[in-house]
Amino acid sequence: MSGFDDAVTRVLAARSPADLFTGGDGGHAYRTLAKVLHPDAAPAGSTATATHAFARLADLWAAHRDGTTMATRRGSYRVGPLAYAGDIADLYTVDGGTALLKLPRHPADSDLMRREAHALTRLRSHGEARHRGYAPELIESFTHRDPAGGTQRAATILAHQDGFVNLARVKQSYPDGVDPRDAAWMWRRLLVAVGYAHRAGVVHGAVVPDHVLIHPVEHGLVLVDWCYSVTEPGQTVPALAAEYLDLYPPEVAGKRPASEATDIHLATRCMTWLMGDRTPPALARFARGCTLPDPKARPHDAWRLLAELDELLAALYGPRTFRPFTL
Repeated sequence: MSGFDDAVTRVLAARSPADLFTGGDGGHAYRTLAKVLHPDAAPAGSTATATHAFARLADLWAAHRDGTTMATRRGSYRVGPLAYAGDIADLYTVDGGTALLKLPRHPADSDLMRREAHALTRLRSHGEARHRGYAPELIESFTHRDPAGGTQRAATILAHQDGFVNLARVKQSYPDGVDPRDAAWMWRRLLVAVGYAHRAGVVHGAVVPDHVLIHPVEHGLVLVDWCYSVTEPGQTVPALAAEYLDLYPPEVAGKRPASEATDIHLATRCMTWLMGDRTPPALARFARGCTLPDPKARPHDAWRLLAELDELLAALYGPRTFRPFTL
């Protein structure tokens, strides 16, 4: 029996939270099961089963933690079930789902959490206010001490991005590639997101499909997970998202300084990955110029690049029109 099948069997057979979360570290047991059962990580053809089991797991965990609150300098938050399992951290709903508590699974990753908090704070203080919606809102950051073992971890409270899905989920719905006319609005907004960050002095450092969220109906986009960001010249990206190693430019794996060209390379690879074989030759040529091995040879100005992309899209498809997008 596979790890996924075993997890499904255990969760669906559980009659109470005690069947899953007693006899050790309940939080660890929950995070382990949630990582396996999350619908985005389900084996092919098992999404419906994963969704059902994940929902059951969330209900059992909520019952196990019923009444749990987390106090901070600003007040207290009622902690709900796991909402997302990220690269290094788990995100729990708080206060009825209006916000998310982000906790690293390992205390050693607290430095990455602090890096994200610093980047989001800088975006708010140095970025253009009209583009704030392209990054999550940081409500507060603090150090969380586990009351059971005393372990300390950096934590954040983030505003919840309701109705958004990541590009990995989009790719699942369009395994043969997204229509380039639909990918166009995502590409344009992604360039605005990185351009907003660059003008504020922040390089995201991990523009990969899991970290790019879109709102299918409203055509919105939010760039999340700023744990890998760079805010000082000469800094390197501290870690890589293991599932997307082939999307990264050479300077990241080589531990060389990151720059605006790093984000532009990653953003471009996200879009060609999303379109796949449906990428038109003209857009493929445009993408090659944005993903050259030498970062100095790549574009550095996302805003200028957006203007060039708009010219190319107009030549390919004519004036921009709104195209409904569904999953």
